[in-house]
This record gives sequence, C-alpha cells and structure tokens, in this order.
Amino acid sequence: MPQLLHHKLDPASRLIRLMFAEYGIEVSLVDVAPWRRDPDFLEINPAATVPVMLDEPFGPVVGVLAAIAHIEANFGPEGHIEALLPENGTERNEVWRLLEWVLLKLGPEVTSYLLEEKLIKRDLRSGAPEPSVIRIAKANLAEHLAYFSWLLATRRWLAGDTLTLADFGLAAHISVLDYMGDIAWEKAGEMKDWYARIKSRPAFRPLLADRIVGMPASSTYADLDF
Repeated sequence: MPQLLHHKLDPASRLIRLMFAEYGIEVSLVDVAPWRRDPDFLEINPAATVPVMLDEPFGPVVGVLAAIAHIEANFGPEGHIEALLPENGTERNEVWRLLEWVLLKLGPEVTSYLLEEKLIKRDLRSGAPEPSVIRIAKANLAEHLAYFSWLLATRRWLAGDTLTLADFGLAAHISVLDYMGDIAWEKAGEMKDWYARIKSRPAFRPLLADRIVGMPASSTYADLDF
C-alpha cells in the first residue's frame, strides 16, 4: 500500500488524496507539518514540502506533479471509473491550463497566505495574523472566484462536460479556504453549485472529516446543504 506524507490542510496533498479515493486506491496517510522542518522529513524532501509519496519499489515521489504522474502511471482507473485526465488532446490541455492556474496563481496569491497567517504562525508561535495580508488574500480570492464562476456558467465541470483533475485541484483549495471560513458562499455565484456537487462525491468524504486541533472548521465545511 502506498504511503502519503501529507498535512490535512495542504491543498496539494488533498488533491492527491482525492485522486486515490476517486480511483478506489487505499493509501496510508502520515501527518506531517513540513514547516517544522523535521530532520527525518528533510532527508526525504529537502524542500520541506508535501505531498511526498512512498511506494516501494520506487523511490520517494516528491511533489504534487510527480505524484499525479505516478498515480496515472501505476494506479490508473479501471473498468467503470472515469479517467481524471481526458484522452482528447484539446480537453487534456484545458485541464492542465486550469490546474496550472490553481497551483501557480490561486495557491500563491490566496491559499498560501491564509494558511501562513492562520495556521502556520499559530503552530510555530511566530506572531499574530497580519490583517493587511489577510485582506489582500481575500481580495485576490474574490477575483479568482469570479473567474471560475464565469467558466462554470457555461460548463458542467471546470474544464468541460466531465469531472477532471482540474476540478479536484480547485476543490482541494476551496475546501481548505472553506475550512478556515474564508469563502462568502452567498457571493460565490456558480462556484457554490459546482462545489456542492463535488463535495457530495464519495471521494470527498474523508476530507470533510478532517479536523485540526485548536482550529475548528467553519460551519459550512462539512455541511452538504450549505
């Protein structure tokens, strides 16, 4: 059984967990707080980031892109399960475009800032959250939500007519932001209906059970009828 070193509120780790769950693959989860820079963890990944997958006989699979490639190559869907990466080249390109948006724009401009201020600083006891940083991150979030709502006004799923890796990538971030209470769902437009659908999938249930000690989830986090 593969082992996943992860943090419960790390969006990249959540994306990999969703892939495993959607494909029906069991995985052993090991909680890590990478910002604590534990020497044993740094021996595996000197960059001090998650996710990291341990899957014998392969060496450590470090990072979300390597993990996606590893899962697709070694645990791909079988039978009635739909692939998360479309075979059609145009559709697949759109999935990668949106996944890059999530990983390289939404993450650095929103989720990383809010996790740093609300979770990491508290865990490291390195000071109080900075209100100005939180305000900027939430302003950025509003712009991202507006764009994704615009896309979803003409599509059933983020990249087109079928659920793909792009949906799970975005949902991983949205679920973290929802946990921290940073999404005003009454202003989220088409995003709310999309998230309600993806949140109701069996693959999402383990994420909705996640809790961080000393950091309660928002009232909407595990509510399917939010």
